[in-house]
Amino acid sequence: MSFAYMERLFELYGYGVLFAGLFLEFMALPFPGETTLTYSGFLSYKGILHLASVIGIGYLGTTLGMTLTYGIGRAAGMPFLNKYGKWIFLTPAKLLMTRRWFNKYGAKLLFIGYFIPGVRHFTGYFAGIMDIPIRTFLLYTFTGAAFWVMWFAFLGFGFGPHWEAALQLMEQHFWKMIVLLIVIGIGVTLLRMLKLRKARSSA
Repeated sequence: MSFAYMERLFELYGYGVLFAGLFLEFMALPFPGETTLTYSGFLSYKGILHLASVIGIGYLGTTLGMTLTYGIGRAAGMPFLNKYGKWIFLTPAKLLMTRRWFNKYGAKLLFIGYFIPGVRHFTGYFAGIMDIPIRTFLLYTFTGAAFWVMWFAFLGFGFGPHWEAALQLMEQHFWKMIVLLIVIGIGVTLLRMLKLRKARSSA
């Protein structure tokens, strides 16, 4: 999906693009969730969207999508995914990869899986199939979703016009950049808020 096309979608549908896109992504349908969140943060930087709304709507779409896939996985089980997985791009290779990640990390994958391309789309299904308790699922899924959504929204907001370069750099050196980007993103955001508050108080 080109940025020009994404920009056009936001012009036409606003926050609906963010909600529907993230919801569908976590149903395992192809959608550039990280890019869209970061771009939404950039639109907040420009004053077109509100950062709090971006985070709230992004969080809602993400958690609803994950919860629905958990329910599907728990009710239908592996036979359903083996039979119909191809229709939602769940190939046998991806199923095997996700199963290996779950065997390695267990329920913790529900949190860290958001940052693993090709894995986060299927963790909800597998959590249900493996009968992970609902409380455990909600704990890891909802906290992970909050961290993931805020991470990329703040990335776009904090880096502004340089959001594309920041996103590409993070994707290439994620584990090296994670702490640095959190500090920079929050720092830049706080600085902008302080400047805005000073400007309002002096007006």
